[in-house]
Amino acid sequence: MSLRQETLWIEKYRPKTLDELIDQEEVVEGLRKLLSEVREMPHLLFAGPPGTGKTTTALIIARHLYGELWRDYTLELNASDERGINVIRERVKVFSQYFTPTEKIPFKLVILDEADMMTSEAQTALRRIMEINSGVTRFILICNYLTRIISPIQSRCAIFRFRGIPREDVIKYLARICDEEGVKYTEDVLELIYDYSRGDLRRAINLLQSAAGVGGGEIKAEHVEELVGKVTPKVISDLVDYIRAGDFYKARHLLFDFKSGSGLDGQEIIRLIMNGLVEKKMLNTEMAQILAEYEYRLLNGTYEEIQLTALLAALISSVKKAGGGS
Repeated sequence: MSLRQETLWIEKYRPKTLDELIDQEEVVEGLRKLLSEVREMPHLLFAGPPGTGKTTTALIIARHLYGELWRDYTLELNASDERGINVIRERVKVFSQYFTPTEKIPFKLVILDEADMMTSEAQTALRRIMEINSGVTRFILICNYLTRIISPIQSRCAIFRFRGIPREDVIKYLARICDEEGVKYTEDVLELIYDYSRGDLRRAINLLQSAAGVGGGEIKAEHVEELVGKVTPKVISDLVDYIRAGDFYKARHLLFDFKSGSGLDGQEIIRLIMNGLVEKKMLNTEMAQILAEYEYRLLNGTYEEIQLTALLAALISSVKKAGGGS
């Protein structure tokens, strides 16, 4: 069997219409009402867990508004990469203020993904731009955590809350992709992919495609485990040993090698480190507080590399203070 890997499945099977969205009936119903009177469409704010269709829905709206020309009238930014006030002032402000509405194109569209990663200063600047240019530009803000969006922005948007996609629906969707692509699978291996992706459909599809590639068109549990790093316990065990020994440089090198290879985010890695500390009977009150503090920092949009490096330093300092270092 020739596996068609030239196209990312996450794009190939991305829903193109509201009807194709998975398990977001309330969102779809609300958006239909708003889009029935396009000129009256307000700014939108999509909130909910990763991989539930928020970005896909924003792109569906862009295509609904502009058809094949949607890229000409849409500015799409990932706010976690471009989170500072200068991006808001330079790119967003310039794009949003110069436009002459027509009968067919009443306004332009700005899509800001991961808007909850923007600094408070950038959000305040954005709020002013949304206010000033609402006559010629609409904004769709996308976030995982609604509480991180400042109240003045929330009050200017119609808020839609996306819910996590049920396990059975994710597995059914993965099975459909396998059938379309001619990939052999068992329900058990799809269950495993769901478990590793933690309900994030985007991550599940990416893992499915990677596993299909490794297996040459047949997905097996060992392929999935290889991709997500089933060796995690060994890596984390070694990392904790370096922390115990006070070897900051080896710990940091191992941590970022593992992070790069596994694709896990900082919060997931912190939880693995905590499990490793528990298994080696090293976790104490101070370490628990350190782990909680750095997870909180990551939740608030600080840079992962800096925070994970500082976390290692804090844990090693704690070990040495307790007399457990070399």
